[in-house]
Amino acid sequence: MKSIRHIYKTGKGPSSSHTMGPERAAKMFRSQNPDADAFRVVLYGSLSKTGVGHGTDRVIREVLSPLPTEIVFSDAVLQDSHPNTLDFLALKDGKVVASLQVESIGGGDIRYPGSVNSEGDEVYIEHSFAEIADFCKWRYIHTLSEYVELNESPEIWNFLMDVWQTMKQAIDRGLSKEGVLPGGLNVQRKAKYLYEQKLELDEPGLKEFQLIAAFAYAVAEENADNGTIVTAPTCGACGVVPAVLRYAQITKGFTDEQICRGLAAAGIIGNLTKTNASISGAECGCQAEIGTACSMAAAALAELYQQDLDQVEYAAEVAMEHHLGLTCDPVCGLVQIPCIERNAVAAMRAMNACNLSYFLTGSRNISYDMVCRAMKETGINLNHRFRETSEGGLAKLYARRKSKD
Repeated sequence: MKSIRHIYKTGKGPSSSHTMGPERAAKMFRSQNPDADAFRVVLYGSLSKTGVGHGTDRVIREVLSPLPTEIVFSDAVLQDSHPNTLDFLALKDGKVVASLQVESIGGGDIRYPGSVNSEGDEVYIEHSFAEIADFCKWRYIHTLSEYVELNESPEIWNFLMDVWQTMKQAIDRGLSKEGVLPGGLNVQRKAKYLYEQKLELDEPGLKEFQLIAAFAYAVAEENADNGTIVTAPTCGACGVVPAVLRYAQITKGFTDEQICRGLAAAGIIGNLTKTNASISGAECGCQAEIGTACSMAAAALAELYQQDLDQVEYAAEVAMEHHLGLTCDPVCGLVQIPCIERNAVAAMRAMNACNLSYFLTGSRNISYDMVCRAMKETGINLNHRFRETSEGGLAKLYARRKSKD
């Protein structure tokens, strides 16, 4: 597996696969073709279906400006290609002088011919949780964070500290803002209202939900507003991990250094899912994004609470298992409905998964590796309309309702 640095990427929302990936690809293609006087970019699959809502065309034009750039939203179906595929063409005097096909595979990563090692060398020899657990037991390693440090070197803690500071800043910005999110759905920011709401009932569980939901909304709304966030593992699911960890820090007094230990454990879960299944909503539905984020957050909590490796694995497994089959059907192609709410719900599920792992680890029958394979199989067999095309589910029904109004 590659470094967990590729799970946590700092950038602008609203979509890691629709904006961050294409932005990265456009910068690379432009640098390769400095003599071009115009560009044409053809978007396929999910990039074509929801590119406008996600800002794909906008970010590509921004990168390639001031040169004229034609964006083509193609209906063509490319066989044996990732659903997020785009063709770049460089033009000179009206003629195509260079071309490149790129796949935006999720989490801001891209794949293109000859890019096998585009993310650097393998950092982790192990490619499954079972292999990691066996290695850790052999080396008397008791936590995933120790395992990360052994493979990544102590320098990883500076990186994760930067990640955590950026996550906290996104929460703080989100809690301070009001107004309507861009895109035309008239979605009001709710994080500030949630956070400041006075509870009539003195219920600890209700207060817990209020804070976690407010933190998750804050980051997800920043993402929807093109703000700076950290993929965990994607932009659309960026609010789950920071919400859970911020709540744990406030209520349990964890230091920033301890929180980074949780982020390390979460990074391994994200890495395993990315390696063995997918973190792309266009490829496997929202289970690949929100489901993975929930697993990451649950594992981070279990690490912070000093649960053993079996309990950490169980927390991650429970979190993913109960997201299997979750569709990706963003209304109008925007990362708003139902995406923002899902961040809050998944954050609470991560808390519940961690609690279950504390009590029931010895009774489990399903491994994380097994549920990860199940997620991939489920996602591949989802009808394409429910994999980030906005052609089914909530997106379709919302459009139908609007047409009747």
